[in-house]
Amino acid sequence: MPFYSYSTAFPALNIVVLQDRLRSGGTERQSVLLADAFTAKGHPATLLTFRPGGALAATLAHAGQISLQRFDTGLDWFAPGLSKTLRQLKPKVILCMGRMANCHAGSIQKRFPECAVIATMRTGKPLPWAFRRSLSKVRHIIANSQQARSALTERYGVADDRITVINNSVVFRPDPRAASGPATRADHGVGSQTVVLLCVAMFRPEKNQRELIEIMDGFSSDDDIQLWLAGDGPTLSECEILVEERGLQNRVRFLGWLPDPSAAYAAADIAVHASWSEALSNFIIEAQAHGLPAVVYDAQGNSECMIPGKTGFIIPPGDRKQFRATILEMAREDKETRARRSALASSFARTSFDHSRQVTAYLNLFRSLGAH
Repeated sequence: MPFYSYSTAFPALNIVVLQDRLRSGGTERQSVLLADAFTAKGHPATLLTFRPGGALAATLAHAGQISLQRFDTGLDWFAPGLSKTLRQLKPKVILCMGRMANCHAGSIQKRFPECAVIATMRTGKPLPWAFRRSLSKVRHIIANSQQARSALTERYGVADDRITVINNSVVFRPDPRAASGPATRADHGVGSQTVVLLCVAMFRPEKNQRELIEIMDGFSSDDDIQLWLAGDGPTLSECEILVEERGLQNRVRFLGWLPDPSAAYAAADIAVHASWSEALSNFIIEAQAHGLPAVVYDAQGNSECMIPGKTGFIIPPGDRKQFRATILEMAREDKETRARRSALASSFARTSFDHSRQVTAYLNLFRSLGAH
């Protein structure tokens, strides 16, 4: 994780970022980025997790981490000693990230009325009861897209003035020192003419990698296209079985979990995502920052993380035929068109989702909520 250097614009805050576990998902990466960036900007932050360990635990560079469970119970919701630990930390701001943390947010605000407890809306899935209850109790709510904001007001009855939209930040920014694309393609036996589709996401039901495999099964044998799937998670094994059942071993490759997927971004041609319940996909933002145009199903916030029709294409959920046709159309574009699309995608993502701008938005919100 790179070091973020900022000038402190107002007195230091003591911030707790609350997360159930540092698994390898997008929300968890945002939690690590924010905790590190707050600390680097002069606002000491603690990343407080329910469960110890996790794939991202070693990536914290500046912020401290405390785990509530002495050993990993495997229970995401179990937060023993949460109130006691918060009293010891004495935070001014408690930023709740992820479903389990947000389920606790309302009770935390009740116990610590002097703190600014902030819930976050980062999912397109239905919210559990405890999460919904927290929405009415916390000091404020951050939505990561305008569509997430609309869901809060229209579906859950949250007053609009209690919501602030702050988009996700780019975590992995293009680095010229990263492994080159051609080398990575050669490592996988992929020639320059092959179109490489890439999806970087945890293997969970809502990420829907199965759909991407089904889409690949519909291409003609004459279509020189491969799908690379990077990540790990509970649905990985069933996706591997599906690839074997469909005889797609030569067209679908599993890259495993990548601590930094920059080399995979550099090697690929098109980013693809088939989730129906994603909310402003981190992957799509980062892929565009690396110059990859995207083809995705229409899900909450996806139209806000690209310029539809220019840096990416939104497909109606379940329309595999249109998904394939769009990929083939992009694959047949000439080099000049590809280069223009790539440059626009990179410029848009780097500017719109720059981490320094998003971190400043968080800190300005904390100040406006009277966190001092």
